Amino acid sequence: MVASGGEQTSTFSMQRFRLDGRRALVTGGATGIGRAISVALATAGADVAVTYRSHKPDDVLAEIEAQGRAATAVPIDFSSFSAAQADTLVEDVHTQLGGLDILVNNAGTIVRTKAEDFAESDWRQVREVNLDAVWLTTQAAGRRMLEAEYGRIIMVASVLGFRGGILVAPYTAAKHALVGITKTLSNEWASRGVTVNALAPGYTVTDNTAPLRADPARNAAISNSIPAGRWGTPADMAGATVFLASDAASYVSGHTLAVDGGWLGQ
Repeated sequence: MVASGGEQTSTFSMQRFRLDGRRALVTGGATGIGRAISVALATAGADVAVTYRSHKPDDVLAEIEAQGRAATAVPIDFSSFSAAQADTLVEDVHTQLGGLDILVNNAGTIVRTKAEDFAESDWRQVREVNLDAVWLTTQAAGRRMLEAEYGRIIMVASVLGFRGGILVAPYTAAKHALVGITKTLSNEWASRGVTVNALAPGYTVTDNTAPLRADPARNAAISNSIPAGRWGTPADMAGATVFLASDAASYVSGHTLAVDGGWLGQ
């Protein structure tokens, strides 16, 4: 076994899953999967900054602080997001937390419409939030991490980064792109101390999937297609994220980890 500093060790320690002293940024961290991830990172020992747009972050900040960790929130609208805004975001988090070691690109949006009817404005908005803003934030954070020769970057992709889905053309395109970007950045940065991985949630109970769960036929079809026999919850994503953010995953890079109840394995 190779420890994070490259030295050989024959023992395993659960401490390698701890994040004590690490500083994390979770985009869209005030609700759903992002909230569960933010609290999990704090529980593992990290100070956490979250971005939010419409959901007030007070509750998640209180949960982070209840773990004895520092918490801060930054209001951000990732539509029409610029490189300058990304630099400012990373600089603000770096200043408020004293550094940045972990980036979880979780913020996202979805629009469901038949492909032939998809409005150009909707296509652009989904792409801007789910892909362009992720790229710019990762680039800005990556520069800081490369200087420090340490970093953990986690993209929140989707099982639709591997399959096509229906009625979600731009969302699927963006999530496929995140899987590819994860591999490319890993190729460039892993040798410089920065690992880049992705999480691919399956069908999960969040605000984004409320319309699917409210449709009896779609809900039944999806539920019956999941080998685990149930939809995922935001809490199901927490452990995998803590692992990818920790030194236990120091030799994992360029990988997309599906947390989907076995859905992709069919």
